[in-house]
Amino acid sequence: MTTFSTCAAFLSLVVVLHAVHVGGAILESQAPHRELKAYRPLQDNNLQEVYASSAAAVHYDPDLKDVNIVATYSDHYGNIRLGRVKMGDLSPSWVLENPAYQVSRKTKVIPRDSFQNDTGMEDNASHSTTNQTDESENQFPNVDFASPAKLKRQILRQERRGQRTLELIRQEKETDEQMQEAAIQKSMSFENSVIGKYSIWRRDYESPNADAILKLMRDQIIMAKAYANIAKSKNVTNLYVFLMQQCGENKRVIGKATSDADLPSSALDQAKAMGHALSLAKDELYDCHELAKKFRAILQSTERKVDGLKKKGTFLIQLAAKTFPKPLHCLSLQLAADYFILGFNEEDAVKEDVSQKKLEDPSLYHYAIFSDNVLATSVVVNSTVLNAKEPQRHVFHIVTDKLNFGAMKMWFSINAPADATIQVENINDFKWLNSSYCSVLRQLESARLKEYYFKANHPSSISAGADNLKYRNPKYLSMLNHLRFYLPEVYPKLEKILFLDDDIVVQKDLAPLWEIDMQGKVNGAVETCKESFHRFDKYLNFSNPKISENFDAGACGWAFGMNMFDLKEWRKRNITGIYHYWQDLNEDRTLWKLGSLPPGLITFYNLTYAMERSWHVLGLGYDPALNQTAIENAAVVHYNGNYKPWLGLAFAKYKPYWSKYVEYDNPYLRRCDINE
Repeated sequence: MTTFSTCAAFLSLVVVLHAVHVGGAILESQAPHRELKAYRPLQDNNLQEVYASSAAAVHYDPDLKDVNIVATYSDHYGNIRLGRVKMGDLSPSWVLENPAYQVSRKTKVIPRDSFQNDTGMEDNASHSTTNQTDESENQFPNVDFASPAKLKRQILRQERRGQRTLELIRQEKETDEQMQEAAIQKSMSFENSVIGKYSIWRRDYESPNADAILKLMRDQIIMAKAYANIAKSKNVTNLYVFLMQQCGENKRVIGKATSDADLPSSALDQAKAMGHALSLAKDELYDCHELAKKFRAILQSTERKVDGLKKKGTFLIQLAAKTFPKPLHCLSLQLAADYFILGFNEEDAVKEDVSQKKLEDPSLYHYAIFSDNVLATSVVVNSTVLNAKEPQRHVFHIVTDKLNFGAMKMWFSINAPADATIQVENINDFKWLNSSYCSVLRQLESARLKEYYFKANHPSSISAGADNLKYRNPKYLSMLNHLRFYLPEVYPKLEKILFLDDDIVVQKDLAPLWEIDMQGKVNGAVETCKESFHRFDKYLNFSNPKISENFDAGACGWAFGMNMFDLKEWRKRNITGIYHYWQDLNEDRTLWKLGSLPPGLITFYNLTYAMERSWHVLGLGYDPALNQTAIENAAVVHYNGNYKPWLGLAFAKYKPYWSKYVEYDNPYLRRCDINE
């Protein structure tokens, strides 16, 4: 009993709480519980003091939960009242401080809901504090809200914030470094060389306002001519003469300028003088109806000029595309002359006997190239061999015409790749290829086709427009262009052959093409259709029932240029017979126009295996906006179109893919001034 009394006397601490009125009537029976739970001490930010005070504390013992705590408080009338609270009703975070270690500073107490009701809080708290006796202050327990668990959470939270800050700083540095590296790479790859100030195709690296003054002066000439015509019709001679003089001055200043940089320094002054003249003319002659008539007449005249220039441009482009450049003509002449002078024609018979076995070995990789262009054919062969993993297994069958046979033989006699096998043949030696067997030869000899091609009853080719200009290219009349439909007859002992055009460049090893399972199809090709483009209705006349009843207008087209032909299936299905049948039906050109692709689409209809697009990328001869990555990843790139890489029309950015396989140090090329 004595021990229990001693413990009770020690733990029966008087807790002095300073009550704050929070509104509403407070039941006296509930006041001690509510008032005690409504206050929390301010946390000391100094961790050392917190730990020091905690060290001197007597912590709550669960065995003493029934010990009563007497609390004094003042109600809202200011009367001092007593209340009892059991130890078990207090929160576990409360700490009972030993009076022997009572700190001298007074603990400041704030209510739990102080953020909502802070008005008058400090005044009430200080008033209550002054009413307490020294004895009650010594017995007031020090309430410490900063528990070790909460302190640990605060430390961990601060560490996470620091780590997150460091991570953001690191990411920002990495982003800055990447942006700097990208900017450096872009600046290094930027091509700042000026190709030309003016181009009929495009303008490179030119400001959109680079010709503002030039355009203004040209527009002024149009306005001045309109006002001059009105002045002449109204007999205002002085103004007419003045306006025509200003027009002449504008034309003189403009000269051959294509941008403001080409204009003389006096151009701006002349533009101002012309503006003053137009202002005078407007004040004296302005008539909206009359001016509209003049502009309408000028517009019609300009449209006629534009239409004529378009036709002329189309004609000149076609002319340039089919014209053999002088350096290439020189090359053929030099090679042909040396072929006969140096006696290479006598040595060929011996060499062909040695390589005859390879030429007929179906286990090797055989290529067919039909061309009269020596330089272009050499690029095809060089690029294929240089990118081949086993060049000794590649055999090239080249067929050319009688005119270029000597030049082609001479070139590959002295410039043949070391490992590959090359055969050059003359198409005129194929005696079976005659008009009685070949439909195209028979049609080429007809008077109607000659009249269509040469237009003998027309004084000018331009007058016919651009409708058929493309099909008047000599290649459409050459049997080299149609020889592809007679591959089994040309190579009777081969089973598979890869057909290559002379305007392609090989960038990867093509041997895997022989391993492709064509699933019984005859022709392996890359499809060219995209959405509604390059489908059958683009090439064939579907208004003719013979076409519409046998073919699908929406069928996907494909391209010649790189085609794998299964000659065994070809012979089995008599593909050449199908070609002859449709070629005979098109004698009057009502099914399609000239060319080899339309009859190819018909002949191999439902017999074409679609290969991956990466094998064959087309358009380098007409499309300046091809995907650069697709070009670089392609196995074969094709310069189909008018802008061939050996012509001056070629796109500058596409030409390096072709020119890197040209041996510009070759004596024949230097002699004929063929350079990059």
